[in-house]
Amino acid sequence: MKHLIILGDGMADHAVDRLGGKTLLQHADTPYMDLLAKKGRCGRLVTVPDGYSPGSEVANTAILGYDLDKVYEGRGPLEAASIGYEMRPDDMAIRCNIITLADGKILNHHGGHLSTEDGTVLINYLNEQLGDDRVQFIPGIQYRHLLVIRGGNKHITCSPPHDHPDEPWQPLLVKPENTGTGHASTENTCEKCQQSVARLSPAETADLINDLILRSQSLLENHPINQKRKTEGKPMANSIWPWSPGYRPSMQTIAEMYPEVKTGAVISAVDLIRGIGHYAGLKIVVVDGATGLYNTNYEGKAQAAIEALKNDDFVFLHVEASDEAGHDGDLDLKLRTIEYLDRRIVEPIYNEVKTWDEPVAIALLPDHPTPVETRTHVKEPVPFVIYHPGIEADGVKEFDEVSCVSGAYGLLQKDEFMKVFMND
Repeated sequence: MKHLIILGDGMADHAVDRLGGKTLLQHADTPYMDLLAKKGRCGRLVTVPDGYSPGSEVANTAILGYDLDKVYEGRGPLEAASIGYEMRPDDMAIRCNIITLADGKILNHHGGHLSTEDGTVLINYLNEQLGDDRVQFIPGIQYRHLLVIRGGNKHITCSPPHDHPDEPWQPLLVKPENTGTGHASTENTCEKCQQSVARLSPAETADLINDLILRSQSLLENHPINQKRKTEGKPMANSIWPWSPGYRPSMQTIAEMYPEVKTGAVISAVDLIRGIGHYAGLKIVVVDGATGLYNTNYEGKAQAAIEALKNDDFVFLHVEASDEAGHDGDLDLKLRTIEYLDRRIVEPIYNEVKTWDEPVAIALLPDHPTPVETRTHVKEPVPFVIYHPGIEADGVKEFDEVSCVSGAYGLLQKDEFMKVFMND
């Protein structure tokens, strides 16, 4: 049996008064998600273990069955892997958004939905102006980029910009963790080579990053791309915002964890998901027109998943659109992205694989809720459904946060979901 996970990032939500007290999944027209629920077995999954913030890097890694206490190193290293940057033992990699600041506040976390072309120009410009032997800016996708600090210390407190819309930005600057080390320290960070490396202190690292933030603002403000955006009335991509630092992680591959999997693939427009896939030993499938937004190439992603399943045992298909709509607080758009996922991803895949001789197990779930009324991730269990030919249905009729509470799987945690999915 082959296995496919369809992940609607941030798709779960809260009850909304404007929808008569229903969640978006309850209100949306999702006949194929509901079909999977009727034919399959449902439950809820704790995707964010105690002690972790509800970021997509945490939730997606946990969904794949990894022990976060052993492998978690933040978004930076995952995005480095996706970009193709091989981290050195003394590197600290940190996600580097280009965002919009206005009136002393964080207006958005995405620089006004910056294009990859413009984002690449801006981040390369910052590397020319601010990069040196210690600091390197590396372009990624759209507003999502990478900052590598040689000898940087990950023991700092950063504020994800998508968690603080419309909040003053200066109180959110980077702070050192209280580690008791005020000077440069030496840490053993490389499990494979057991090499000790000299690092800045947390305070020195925080000061360095905050200085880069402040210096980036005048540089970006006056760049021709932003001057053009200003004349067009578009939000300016006028500051970097680094967050989620880490060192190179050490992870088993999916094939090492689950003998059923010989080969696998990951399909996503998002760097951090591709990075997880890289360390998980999955082939990264790039789909033309995949944007991470509502206008992503849904049909292309569905076809890519179908083609991957013909050759691989395991496919992880990730769609970002609902999360971005949730962060923007756009109720109508988020509803549309959920319905797009149903009709343009779930429907064609289900209708194709049901004709195959070799059965395909399909799991559908979000990684975390991104409620439109709070515009940020929340740490709550998410609904899931598992379907394959011959599975005994559990009586759940619809796929949503409320209906799945009564599913046969109950509430799963840690690696329980993947064990059930691979072996049920």
